[in-house]
Amino acid sequence: MKEKKRTIKTEIPGSLSLRWEEERRENIPRAIKSQAPFYIQEGKGALLKDLDGNVFLDFSSGIGVNNLGHCHQEVVEAVQEQSQKYLHTCSVVVMYPSYVKLAAKLNQLAPGENPKKTFFLNSGAEAVENAVKIARRYTGKPGLASLEHSFHGRTLLTMSLTSKVKPFKFGFGPFAPEIYHLPAPYCYRCHFGLEYPGCSLACAEYLENFFLMECPAESLAAVVLEPVLGEGGFIVPPLEYFTKIRELCDRYGVLIIMDEIQTGFGRTGKLFASEHSGIEPDLIAVAKSMGGGLPVSGVIGKAEIMDAPGPGELGSTFGGNPVTCQSALKVLEVLDKEGLPDRAQFIGRTVKNRLEEMKEKYSLIGDIRGLGAMVALELVKDRDTREPASEATAAIIQECYQKGLVVLKAGAFNHIIRMLIPLVITEEQLQEGLDILESAVEKVQREWSRE
Repeated sequence: MKEKKRTIKTEIPGSLSLRWEEERRENIPRAIKSQAPFYIQEGKGALLKDLDGNVFLDFSSGIGVNNLGHCHQEVVEAVQEQSQKYLHTCSVVVMYPSYVKLAAKLNQLAPGENPKKTFFLNSGAEAVENAVKIARRYTGKPGLASLEHSFHGRTLLTMSLTSKVKPFKFGFGPFAPEIYHLPAPYCYRCHFGLEYPGCSLACAEYLENFFLMECPAESLAAVVLEPVLGEGGFIVPPLEYFTKIRELCDRYGVLIIMDEIQTGFGRTGKLFASEHSGIEPDLIAVAKSMGGGLPVSGVIGKAEIMDAPGPGELGSTFGGNPVTCQSALKVLEVLDKEGLPDRAQFIGRTVKNRLEEMKEKYSLIGDIRGLGAMVALELVKDRDTREPASEATAAIIQECYQKGLVVLKAGAFNHIIRMLIPLVITEEQLQEGLDILESAVEKVQREWSRE
């Protein structure tokens, strides 16, 4: 893409995007509805060009898939090279070196001192499903607990683990049994009405009450956690929360499955977000940015636990496809060579500093939070009551689209703007995107104040 800066040439959506939208409505179920009002022609780095020639800054990264931006040249070359050799054999029929090399690399990089093993699948939901299979086989227990405000996927099991009802669960029951939800460490909207740090981590301590009132530890295989709750609105638990949960799980013989699907591969300033807390998960589900834009996921876990299922009891026809393995190997190489986890820290500081300045000016902004380059602002109608400003959030996002910026909504009330900025973004692009965001907030704040 030759354009160095974003330019808006036509109305959004333009005529070509509108034409394809008509085709979509005729041929694709209405459930498949994109947030952005345009169709893409090309993507490079932090930029997207639509069919009508408009260029957008992408602060979504394909919901955290493109940490390396769109079409990173080295990843594209790795994919092209492998595609000339062989595209597929099925790893459970004929194995290939790249699968083993990628597993070995992830085993080396995963947090903790215990020996690790890894196998590969296609999507994040598959990774969570298989982590659950392994945990149940290892512990011999059926129960699972996840957090309020969590998101783990759209399959029956992962939808059951997910906490948000609409649009993910409404009308799709009955759900998988033996699944429970724990209070989330959502400090801005504390389940217990307390304030951190004086709360003594009541949300973590609740696990012992949970064993008495909901599901005995003897029946609970694992607690499934996101290091930062993604769809829930980038809720960042206090680091001590994980230490306490680890302590309680060890005491009662319960595993920790860490869902690093959105937080992994440099997004939060570490290769894995779990590293911030210093705990070692028993199993880690990974996907999204691991493939550099291609679909690949995996489960990384302590070797003893990963070996609980016998030969043939885990597998996937397409999982760990040779092209996606080469792509993932190149992603890991680029992350290290270009120092992108450190870049994520810089991006996060820059964005938070700008948002804090905005918070001083715009009362719509109730809370700012994030870890590394995973940053969100929570919008409220009133800072005292903290009533969610869902309509204002939708208006700001639409205004951003019209000005050439792609951002995402999140949260139980769709009142949170989340940003997953490509780690390769330039300083000029970053500042321009933040300018657009502020102008959108300012406009909606002004209009909202008149009502």
